[in-house]
Amino acid sequence: IRTPLPSRNVKNLEKVCADLIKGAKDKRLKVKGPVRLPTKTLRITTRKSPCGEGTNTWDRFEMRIHKRLIDLHSPSEIVKQITSISIEPGVEVEVTIADID
Repeated sequence: IRTPLPSRNVKNLEKVCADLIKGAKDKRLKVKGPVRLPTKTLRITTRKSPCGEGTNTWDRFEMRIHKRLIDLHSPSEIVKQITSISIEPGVEVEVTIADID
């Protein structure tokens, strides 16, 4: 079961990763991760002047999205128990189940 965790706040993201891994190790599951995926940087450049007059001055804003990936080797019922922990605000948990044939 693969669990990607995207967030804008690194501290909250690392805390959720640590909690998930701790819960999985308590249940004696095989865990891989957290794998740190590349950070996506979203940039927006806007003019400071609302009317367009004056010198050309610009504001540059950016939002960074950090992502971690955790793989758990277990049945889905146990993963529901592990992922029911309190998740920090700003961290999304997506659970995808891969069938091994």
